[in-house]
Amino acid sequence: MKKFKVGIQLFSLRDDMKEDMDATLAKVKEAGYDYVEFAGYFGKSAEEVKALLDKHGLECVSVHQTHDVFLGEDAQANVDYLKTIGAKYCCIPWMPVQKMATKEGFAQLCEEAKKVGKLLKDNGIQLGYHNHDFEFLELEGEFIFDKLYSTVSKDLLTTQIDTCWVKYAGQDPAEYIRKYAGRVGIVHLKDFTCKSLNAGPAYSLIDENGKEVKGVSREENEFMFKALGTGMQDFKAILEACEDSGTEYIIYEQDQAPERPAIESARMSREFLKTLGQ
Repeated sequence: MKKFKVGIQLFSLRDDMKEDMDATLAKVKEAGYDYVEFAGYFGKSAEEVKALLDKHGLECVSVHQTHDVFLGEDAQANVDYLKTIGAKYCCIPWMPVQKMATKEGFAQLCEEAKKVGKLLKDNGIQLGYHNHDFEFLELEGEFIFDKLYSTVSKDLLTTQIDTCWVKYAGQDPAEYIRKYAGRVGIVHLKDFTCKSLNAGPAYSLIDENGKEVKGVSREENEFMFKALGTGMQDFKAILEACEDSGTEYIIYEQDQAPERPAIESARMSREFLKTLGQ
């Protein structure tokens, strides 16, 4: 199997990052990760972030950033931040399901994605979209996930397939990676356990007015995020699909680490990937 470039979504270590970014990035490198994906900068300038990355021999492959910051008057400044820290991808972490699930709202979000994708492309950065499970609701007879990528062209929007949420939605992550071969440069590896697949959101959503919309309770479905290799995912099949489909980066993410400190889950997950040749 090919060697992928292995990274970590720093949302997994958000509390540690907030407390001490320098020390946390040192631990990330020590754990065996060479690439990082940011989800917030905790008040640091782009120059400060880049200096810390250089200090610890890390590269920023991507960031999670809501697309609206690239639609206002500070759009270019926000793009320049990404350029300074070296991001190759900028992935929208989510779009509100209340809009995505309606014809008019979906059309608006697609037009915004095209505009942002063009701006980023002109600056050497690829826009992506990070799915949850609600993109596997249907809109006009098609999964929102598939409709999004058939509406916005490949050069303006790439996938960032989150394998946890694809599987939780009742789909096969490996099949979806292969379905989007050539458009899966970066894939999220995430493990979990639950009682039932496709049981509705196992998390709270925030609507467009900033109000919490409760999903199915995790306790009811016995949903738990897990270190890689300790849950229900078939990562051998997923990595084989990545190899067949042109993936360059595999990114570990664990939204919550209920069983041990988050950095320990990150270390365990990296060691598991080594058993798969990564």
